[in-house]
Amino acid sequence: MKERILKRADELKAELLRLSHDIHANPETSFEEVRAAAWQKELLEKHGFEVEAPFCGMETAFRAVKKSGKPGPVVAFLSEYDALNGLGHACGHNIIAASSVGAGLALASLLDETGGEVQVVGTPGEEGGGGKVFMVERGAFKGVDFALMMHPSTKNIIGRGGLAAQGVRVEFRGRAAHSATPDKGINALTSLIALFNGIDTLRQVWPNSAKINGIVTKGGSASNIIPELAEALFTVRASTKKELLAMFADLQRAADAAARLTGAEVVVEGEPVYAERYSNSVMGEAFKRNMETLGERMEYPDPKERVGSSDVGNVSLEIPTIHEYLAIADTSVAGHTPEFREASLSPRGDEVVLLGAKGLALTGWDLLTDERLREAAKAEYLEKAAPFKD
Repeated sequence: MKERILKRADELKAELLRLSHDIHANPETSFEEVRAAAWQKELLEKHGFEVEAPFCGMETAFRAVKKSGKPGPVVAFLSEYDALNGLGHACGHNIIAASSVGAGLALASLLDETGGEVQVVGTPGEEGGGGKVFMVERGAFKGVDFALMMHPSTKNIIGRGGLAAQGVRVEFRGRAAHSATPDKGINALTSLIALFNGIDTLRQVWPNSAKINGIVTKGGSASNIIPELAEALFTVRASTKKELLAMFADLQRAADAAARLTGAEVVVEGEPVYAERYSNSVMGEAFKRNMETLGERMEYPDPKERVGSSDVGNVSLEIPTIHEYLAIADTSVAGHTPEFREASLSPRGDEVVLLGAKGLALTGWDLLTDERLREAAKAEYLEKAAPFKD
């Protein structure tokens, strides 16, 4: 049966690579992925999936479903396809989309043999805005038993976690005045600078794993004018969503205190919270075994290795989830760079489209057909992830 899955993936190769290349050549940023979503919808419908789009109130989200008509688990492959502003597909989401679509199509070809259901869920806005956060809140994964996806990287890795993260915008509004009479104005920039100093003070009371970085996006237009408007954007990270929310509360208090120093008004806006990620090791080991049959050796990450954040963490709090990594470039190449963007369209990038589709589909087959595997994955989720859901 697994050989039939691999054969089906190979038969789809031309269509999957065309999808990857088209998305790469037409980068669309978060929640603007109109063409990328449409191309995936077209390909999935062509091969017998029923596609709901828009989905969960988002124009560029979709859910594609193929049912067997027999009872069984529901396996979902998660697709990402947004690009980075100014950099295009320097995170390789074109590969993610093509591999997840390919996995869904390859596995669905054997549904009559297994029972259950296969879904491909299009999740927009991972790079900014948190599409999966909204989708979880709106019930997109109710009734789904397992979620799987693969991300291009510089190493073949399973089991990597992720930090909780949140984008925060802070705006101070004061009153403009000539710099010769600063007492006539309210200096919004002074309050913003005080906030940055306050954050440096707060670092000593935050957990060692906490991280916060900020930039000034508005700070005045001329040095002889007291700025009436100042704005900064921050990215806040923590080990868990609970820690992150406590940091956000501290940030709000610091902003309020900075506003009172000058008499400015302040607005603090938090973006959707990306939860920490709980990678399901039972499913990850199954993916590892399958990838090794395809000639790809998988490893666990160095425990000391720094990790980023993704809204797939919110899905991992809902259901057993994996988000594994396949190398498309040497470790000297950093993500979110022009070099990684080029790797996403390289011969190795194309190879990973097929490898990812095959490995995910084979793991999906294992979940559809192996009750012991399913129960072990669910037991791990209930022990390690579910307690942190709320």
